[in-house]
Amino acid sequence: MKALVFNQYGGADNIAFAETSRPVPKPDEILVQVHAAGLNPIDCAIPKGTFKPILRFQLPATLGSDLAGIVVETGSRVTRFKPGDAVFASIFDLGTGALAEFARVPQSAAAPKPPNLDFVQAASIPMVGLTSWQALKERARLKPGQKVFIPAGSGGIGTFAIQLAKYLGAKVGTTTSTGNVDLVRSLGADEVIDYKSQEFENVLRDYDAVLGTVRGDALEKSLRILRPASTVVSLIGPPDTAFARARGMNFFMRFVVGLLSRKIIHRAKKRGVAYSFLFVHPDGGQLAEIGELLKTGSIRPVIDKVFPFERAREALAYLEQGRAKGKVVVQMK
Repeated sequence: MKALVFNQYGGADNIAFAETSRPVPKPDEILVQVHAAGLNPIDCAIPKGTFKPILRFQLPATLGSDLAGIVVETGSRVTRFKPGDAVFASIFDLGTGALAEFARVPQSAAAPKPPNLDFVQAASIPMVGLTSWQALKERARLKPGQKVFIPAGSGGIGTFAIQLAKYLGAKVGTTTSTGNVDLVRSLGADEVIDYKSQEFENVLRDYDAVLGTVRGDALEKSLRILRPASTVVSLIGPPDTAFARARGMNFFMRFVVGLLSRKIIHRAKKRGVAYSFLFVHPDGGQLAEIGELLKTGSIRPVIDKVFPFERAREALAYLEQGRAKGKVVVQMK
């Protein structure tokens, strides 16, 4: 079968199409014929070696984390799915990839595709949906009436997280460029800061939670808009010792990670703010709940551009420019 793989860590030159063996599902896995694969920024970072200390890959490795498609084979212990079922899933950090004609998926990571979504729309959801769910619902425990700051509101995470926060009853502040103000407002954003003309930390006040999605000094600046006993959940780091323990890192690596996050944790504590780093994990149960919100129209997919499979490398390059409004998706068939 055809797959997009990277043969070694480095630049984009190490990413290429290859003919690989069709995967054989393990007892608790399903084999999915991939119809579409959603791209995420981490798919661009992994081949560079950015996450090499954290994520283990057997090279050559297939790229891609999110998929939607049809079950064509099931393992001997699979009970939730059968051949012919339409599913969507995140297989991030599971040792396999989505940018291929077929993919192995643990049944615990998959969920039925919402019937009102096509495969491209469904493939755009898993990682941004799970990340938003785990950050806002589980980690920040967002409650009705609370205020959450979700920067970069027109991006892949932002377009989903704004909608989920509104569903949870929160008020949402965000940043975006002038041309995307109407988009983020249509998704439910209450306070919109045009970052080209305003500094969000000079405008927003008394927020209960921040979703850290922008690199640089934005995370430290966001501490200024928070009230005491609030929460910062960062998706971009620095990682904390709780994350290091969860990954089973040794004492030395836990110490190093602790040093990386010491500054932001100290500054957060001085303001009475709890800081944590979130590394998304696949969860078919949560994805099924997200699927119900998509089915009822409480949340809608936002897709910037769709590329055919043979232009998947171009799709990754486009995503890496950081200008996508919503998600970038690769369509296999």
